[in-house]
Amino acid sequence: MKRAGFTMIELIFVIVILGILAAVAIPKLAATRTDASVSKMASNLATVLSDVGAKFTAAGTLTGNWTDFTNVKLDTTAAGGTAATTFASGTAVYLNAGLTAAKGCFTIAATSDGNVTITGLSAATDPVCAGAHAAAIANNIILTVGTAKVHEFGGASVTY
Repeated sequence: MKRAGFTMIELIFVIVILGILAAVAIPKLAATRTDASVSKMASNLATVLSDVGAKFTAAGTLTGNWTDFTNVKLDTTAAGGTAATTFASGTAVYLNAGLTAAKGCFTIAATSDGNVTITGLSAATDPVCAGAHAAAIANNIILTVGTAKVHEFGGASVTY
């Protein structure tokens, strides 16, 4: 006698195996997305610092808009939502993660004489912020979370 289909037991085994594979794969996928977001945040922070330094080096001063300095999206508040455009010497802007309600990861403030102050926000509870803070500390962009670090591209302490 010739069989044309699968038995119920064979179908159940296939479904169980697919369920086990899904249970293993889904958490790995979520972790990979978080790692990618951390990498993007760390790269954006380094890009802002580099772009502001290049702008100061080229112009000798920082004036204009943040969008003249960098293409990285900066916000006017830690909650995000409003893009920072106009540059005001010493006024902080925020680099936000945007995955949870506590979005703000870093504040960035620059002065017209070329000094850039970066602070990792200690109130940031987002896992992307935590990973980006660790990367920023490892790359000497910030010293510790909650402590401002000044990067000097100009000013009185730089000799030409």
